[in-house]
Amino acid sequence: MENGSKKEAMFEKMLEQKKEVKIVRRIVFVLTLLIIIGGLLGGRAVYKYINEALQPVDPNSEEIIDVEVPIGSGLTSIAEMLEEKGLVRNAKIFKYYAKFNNEAQFQAGSYGLTKAMTLDELIESLKTGKVYRTPIFTMTVPEGLTLDQIANVVEKRAGIPAKDFLKYVNNEQTIADLMGKYPKILTEDILAEDVRYPLEGYLYPATYPFYEEKPSVETVVTTMLDATSSNITPYFAYLESNGRSVHWLLTFASLLEREATATTDREAIASVFYNRLEKGMMLQTDPTVLYALGMHKDRVLFADLEVDDPYNTYKYVGLPPGPIANSGKSSIEAVVDPAITEYFYFLADKEGKNYFAKTYEEHLANIAEHLSGD
Repeated sequence: MENGSKKEAMFEKMLEQKKEVKIVRRIVFVLTLLIIIGGLLGGRAVYKYINEALQPVDPNSEEIIDVEVPIGSGLTSIAEMLEEKGLVRNAKIFKYYAKFNNEAQFQAGSYGLTKAMTLDELIESLKTGKVYRTPIFTMTVPEGLTLDQIANVVEKRAGIPAKDFLKYVNNEQTIADLMGKYPKILTEDILAEDVRYPLEGYLYPATYPFYEEKPSVETVVTTMLDATSSNITPYFAYLESNGRSVHWLLTFASLLEREATATTDREAIASVFYNRLEKGMMLQTDPTVLYALGMHKDRVLFADLEVDDPYNTYKYVGLPPGPIANSGKSSIEAVVDPAITEYFYFLADKEGKNYFAKTYEEHLANIAEHLSGD
């Protein structure tokens, strides 16, 4: 009896599918015929209605509308939901437009959609599980930038004055609000006494798409923090098992980002820092001196090494109080999975090639061989 019920259900489903195919063909025929008749008889109202139903509801809308597509939802229910949310003008036209384009397999999930999206963009989003829109502009934040440098990028690409950006990211209330929004990423570590800027190193390097001409500074910052969150979350298990924090990871990674001259060297440089930390040696990395000085120089002088600042790893043992720049995936992974070496020293020549040494004597020999002309 149960098998008979299943067969009947399958049979009814097949009939329903055949019926829908017929309807699709019929509506395409009718729409085409109406357009032709409308053109011949001046039926602009019919053509206008259909044409408008295929356009975005509000091309200028920036409001994000939350849509939840339950598991097992069919095209009809999804189309009706989109109309109810005001994302399409007509559920039936959306439904048959999707069917006509052989797009009926949509993914369940939570979506942030807007009335500015076209039918094709809505379909692509629901089909891939991603919001598909053409950005008005993009903003590329390279690896190894300080907060000050990021502010200049934001000013150039997003039109937000650098001083306004820096004022926002250093505002106490802003930081408190962001810590509440990203509690696993932004911890009390960023408020430590010697940390220069709470969000230094926390704005992930990436190319960001923006869908409004003039995004707010809050939108820009939270977009970058969202990227940080998604890129750091996979390392939570590692950090927990090793008794480490996100702040420690981003601080360590920032040193590699500023020191490394090639992707393949990051793991080896990480091993040098690990070995020195284990022995209680100072890291003595030049980028921390430049950060302490608040300067960008091609070369660090001996006099610079004397600056008395917590970030100066020639003066203080261990990692600096916080990140000295943002760091990308390669540097973060190098911290998590460093090379296993006995190196305690390294230097880079004029071409950026790194040379590693186990002893100070070997390091001095590398200096004489590779930097003697400097």
